[in-house]
Amino acid sequence: MSDKNLKDNYSKKVQQYQPKPNYFLNCLKAFIVGGLICTFGQLVQNFYIRYFDFTKEDAGNPTVSTLVLIAVLLTAFGVYDRIGQFAGAGSAVPVTGFANSMASAAIEHRSEGIVLGIATNMFKLAGNVIVFGVTAAYIVGLIRYIFQHYLMHQL
Repeated sequence: MSDKNLKDNYSKKVQQYQPKPNYFLNCLKAFIVGGLICTFGQLVQNFYIRYFDFTKEDAGNPTVSTLVLIAVLLTAFGVYDRIGQFAGAGSAVPVTGFANSMASAAIEHRSEGIVLGIATNMFKLAGNVIVFGVTAAYIVGLIRYIFQHYLMHQL
């Protein structure tokens, strides 16, 4: 029997014993947890608007900062990991998921020192997000500029 046949037979045997994921339940859990995180974020924003007299636009920055701080603290105490295991992508999509990813990388590599461990590994993830975010914002801004200045004058 060839190596390819052995691998194929092995793969078929393994698939028989793997549990089938419940896609509906996983999506439902992700939807509910992600929605709860976003609802909590809205409550935090309403708090800043009501008690600190922020406008809706001005309350966005402290709201995001508060959510990031809470996510980092929950990550440090191991709570966010349990939320992530339960909710899957529902905990990864909001800004708290990004904060969790950065904090997890920092915590995991803290024994290597502040610069080479924490900062380097924390910004491996953040660097990609920042680069793609800035690039996407530039492209969208360029398209908007072209549309407003050239296409609108043609109409």
